[in-house]
Amino acid sequence: MGNTRARYRRILRFAARYIVQTWWFELVLPRFGLSGYVARGREARLTRIAQRFHDLAVDLGGLMIKVGQYLSSRLDVLPPEITRELAGLQDEVPPVPFDRIRELAEAELGMPLERAYASFDPTPVAAASLGQAHRARLSPIDAGDMGYDEAVVKVQRPGIEVIVDTDLAALRRIAGWLSRVRFVASRVDLPSLVEEFATTSLEEIDYVNEAGNAERFAASFAGDPRVAAPEVVWERTTRRVLTLADVTAIKINDRAALVAAGIDPKAVAQQFATVMFDQLFRDGYFHADPHPGNIFVTPVRVLSGETDAAASASTEAATDATGPAPDTTSAGSTASPASPAWKLTFIDFGMMGQVPDGLRQALQQLMIAVASRDGKRLVESFRSVGFLLPTAETAELERAMTELFARFGGMGFAELAQVDERELRRFAIEFSDVMRTLPFQLPENFLLIIRAMSLTSGMCSSLDPEFNMWDAVEPYAAKLLRDERGNIVQALGREAMSVVGTTWRLPQRLDKVVDRIEQGRLVANSPRIEQRMSRLERTAGRIVSAVIFVGLFLGGILLRVDEPVWGGILLGVSVIPLLHAVFAGAFGRRGPR
Repeated sequence: MGNTRARYRRILRFAARYIVQTWWFELVLPRFGLSGYVARGREARLTRIAQRFHDLAVDLGGLMIKVGQYLSSRLDVLPPEITRELAGLQDEVPPVPFDRIRELAEAELGMPLERAYASFDPTPVAAASLGQAHRARLSPIDAGDMGYDEAVVKVQRPGIEVIVDTDLAALRRIAGWLSRVRFVASRVDLPSLVEEFATTSLEEIDYVNEAGNAERFAASFAGDPRVAAPEVVWERTTRRVLTLADVTAIKINDRAALVAAGIDPKAVAQQFATVMFDQLFRDGYFHADPHPGNIFVTPVRVLSGETDAAASASTEAATDATGPAPDTTSAGSTASPASPAWKLTFIDFGMMGQVPDGLRQALQQLMIAVASRDGKRLVESFRSVGFLLPTAETAELERAMTELFARFGGMGFAELAQVDERELRRFAIEFSDVMRTLPFQLPENFLLIIRAMSLTSGMCSSLDPEFNMWDAVEPYAAKLLRDERGNIVQALGREAMSVVGTTWRLPQRLDKVVDRIEQGRLVANSPRIEQRMSRLERTAGRIVSAVIFVGLFLGGILLRVDEPVWGGILLGVSVIPLLHAVFAGAFGRRGPR
């Protein structure tokens, strides 16, 4: 219990220290004309914060590793100084001593390991912050039922449930602090985001849930030769012990092993992106943690029309031919080669995400807007997905998006690297200024989607430096555009009926407006005017506070010569209007006004 309290306090102390530091540099000092000084030291300051969080996460383990990995993928909202420093944060921690693993596994399975398995390797294959994996051989009875005997057994780290609860309590407290800052609260509902993270984390340490996820994922790709998943050995699976078929093969980011096996890394990148898009836009059920340790490339050999999985990465002899990436012909189906030479094998289904139908349709509209290079439509898609509040004025954003598409649309990372750095910097500064003026927010159910897409993009770019995400999206967007154009007659019919209905009701509505004017009951609401008046009132209040502060401060200095007591009191009291003048407007109710 003492260690738990110390862990909780350490996380809170770290957060409090750097929240206060950020407020001081980004809110207080610029009000005294020190913006230039703040800007000059910002990069070093952010890098230092990221380095210290990296050290904290490695030292504590638990969910702090997961938090760091998530932050490293948020290239959209976090400065590169932070994401770059956290990019190397791996979920690798010292393994738990085998005697403790044995004790937990035997308690869960209700029998000695020697009875549960024919053999159990005490040296872990991998040790992560939530659990560790060991190779084992199934007992003859289980092997006869399953049709294989090689297995991997995941065992939860002893005491991890208490650590997860402690970390989540600390994260909830920190989210509560930040939600009182209007700038943060107007862009993201942090408490809801933490609850989404908590739900995912608690599911991740429930291995029965993970086993069900593995079977559901396999069912989504049943009969698809591009994708495989390990089979669950349910007789040796509990909430804290999970036994799966051993599907170890070539790690997806091992370019040298892929080339040695005769597999083109560029084809792997293309197929990986296609499979991830299938999960997001076709199935609505996706692997939310597709990092290199969770995906293998499994070579297969073709014998009389049937395929055999190679046992491991060392079986390079069974890698004769490389099949082309599948030709995606629609958003809902993918034509696969009849005789694939390799497949993508996914493991670790503790972190899975779902895309509700409504959100999937909104994402499809966003994809159409990107494919058609339509800035106005893209901004409307932002609204429908939930990135923008309904009251946001978006004319400048539409202009910036149109310019973005006109200049950089369709470029991959390799092409962007050839663009003049000064031009990129100029556009980035202008674009970020526009983004800061708008009430952006992160929808609740987007955490896992962003994580999955960030990992996918990074993986594909590492396999193929010239990889272009636009090309991966294009087949889906083309199909959606064809479907949309096919329904244009129905859309025009609905629009015509709407116009007829509006025209029919117009005389009656005009009569009501005239009656209201005659009776003096016509009222006009302007939220933007109200917001500006509210800001003017707050500014006026701060000016008054500043005047009062100057008066009290000068009076206190003058009185200190003859009346030191009263002079000291005036100087002390002057702090109150000073604080109001400096901080008024930085805090307030959650959400935009």
